[in-house]
Parts: sequence; C-alpha cells; structure tokens
Amino acid sequence: MTEPETTYVGKACAYITRGGSELLVFEGPGHDGLQIPKGTIEAGEDPRAAVYREVREESGLATLSSVDHVATDVWMRRESPPKAYVRHFYHARIHEPRDEWTHVVHDGGDEHGSEFEFSWIGIEEARRRGFALELNDYVHAISGSGVAHQLAEPAD
Repeated sequence: MTEPETTYVGKACAYITRGGSELLVFEGPGHDGLQIPKGTIEAGEDPRAAVYREVREESGLATLSSVDHVATDVWMRRESPPKAYVRHFYHARIHEPRDEWTHVVHDGGDEHGSEFEFSWIGIEEARRRGFALELNDYVHAISGSGVAHQLAEPAD
C-alpha cells in the first residue's frame, strides 16, 4: 500500500507592529488562541502580495510600511491525509490609532461575513504566549523597529 501524497498549501502570515512594542492579534473563528492576519496564497500570487491582500481582507488595514520577510517554513497541519503549510512570515509596521476594532470580511470568499476582533499586545508578551496554529513561531525574530537579523550574544 502506498502512502498518501502530502498536500502543500502556501500561507502568507503578517506580524504587524506599532510603536515599536505592540503586535496586532485577534481571536478568530475556528481556532482557540491568538492569531495574526494570515491566509492562503492564491494561484500565481507572490507571498508578499498575499500578505497585503490578507491583511486588507481580514483587518481592513490598507497601508503597511517596511514589509520585511522574516521566515519561511513547512508546518504540518495534519498527518492523515498529510497536509502541510508552506508558511511565509512577514513583519510590517503601521501607524494605527485604534486600540481595538472589529472588522467584518466582505470579500465574498470562504471567510465572507466573518468577524475578526483585533487588539494589540506587547511584543514581549506575545513571545511568551501560545498562539493558534503555532503562529507565534517567529515572534522572537521581530522587533518594533524591524526584523531582528541576529540574536544578541550572551554576555561573558
């Protein structure tokens, strides 16, 4: 008997920060725990373009600055039948005066009519918390001013 072939699905994920110290999160439909804006990359779509689209669709935010690639990995969603996400994480900064808001998706896709309740948490808190779908895997690699390209060496 042959093993079922793994299905790979491209995902674009956005760590959005404001003020150098806060990360945008939501409690979304279908999963327990914090999430970040993310979604499936459409056929022929570049992962960076997908980040902009997904952020706009899920949060209503249309202006991001300094969008930097953080990491790409393969994360197993389930084992039978095998399904893996090729996750592309990006970090963007934004000036957003609202501390919290609810956005209703109006794109006509699978999430049409879904409500996402957004708020901000401290980046340090985000590093300690568990997120749905292990979406916090690379929070350690961002800072409010940009991607942390290297980790600090411990002092002697």
